Amino acid sequence: MGRSRSKRIALPPTERSHPRADDLDLASPEEVVRLLHQEDEAAVRAVRPALRDVASVARSVADALRAGGRLLYVGAGTSGRLGVLDASECPPTFGASPSQVQAVIAGGRRAMTRAVEGAEDDAEAGGASMSRLRVGPRDVVCGISASARTPFVLGAMDEAKRRGARTVLVCCNPPGPRVKVDHVLLAETGPELVAGSTRLKAGTATKLILNALTTTAFVLLGKVYRGRMVDVRPTNEKLRERAARMVAELTDLPPAAAKRLLEQAGNEVKVALAMHFTGLPAKEARRRLKHAPLRTLADS
Repeated sequence: MGRSRSKRIALPPTERSHPRADDLDLASPEEVVRLLHQEDEAAVRAVRPALRDVASVARSVADALRAGGRLLYVGAGTSGRLGVLDASECPPTFGASPSQVQAVIAGGRRAMTRAVEGAEDDAEAGGASMSRLRVGPRDVVCGISASARTPFVLGAMDEAKRRGARTVLVCCNPPGPRVKVDHVLLAETGPELVAGSTRLKAGTATKLILNALTTTAFVLLGKVYRGRMVDVRPTNEKLRERAARMVAELTDLPPAAAKRLLEQAGNEVKVALAMHFTGLPAKEARRRLKHAPLRTLADS
């Protein structure tokens, strides 16, 4: 009995049994959903102690992107897929270049839709991915590992650090002495209702942290003005309507005039706003934006 208890205690928190889950398989659908929702709320609370560190890393990411560097996510399984998701949303949301925020997932593209057995255990492959991407001192490399011990991720972190990149680990278990990174973003989410299924609470906390990192970084880079994504790329009808609506709302122009202004700006919301604030044609307004944020142009 004592030996069994000792083994349970030795497990990392996200692998342990949840004290309220023993009868989960006997519960009604309504009760299962209620318990899951309560655990999601716990995930939000778990992120709160890390907010100061998340802000610090977001500032570093903004500085890196401003200097021509990149944010590179590295993960396996659910963690890797969350990195891919966040990276893929940055171009349409913030008008970012796809090269600015990239994601590496153990097992490659195939691992996005199915498990690639053993890929997460290959530390050497993690390091090789950093070599392949020519990681350097201008980059921020963010490992994502709920367990804080995924070999693929730790191998990538070691190689990124050797190459002079700033390294970050997003995790839900306290990292051990093997982990050598510049910043740890820890959300201690504890046991899952389905033991070890870190796609649940740990995944929720991880997504919150990744969203906060990139959103804050791009806010610092001037990609957001008065709560709007003013560098959005209007590549479909919904986004074209959103772009025209933003211009109308932020300039107080009638919809038809806002649409004309947007067309004159090459369908770039930020340029249209700069044209309105300065009275300059598109080419000159675009040049002014390189030296002053929209807030400054609006107040001038």
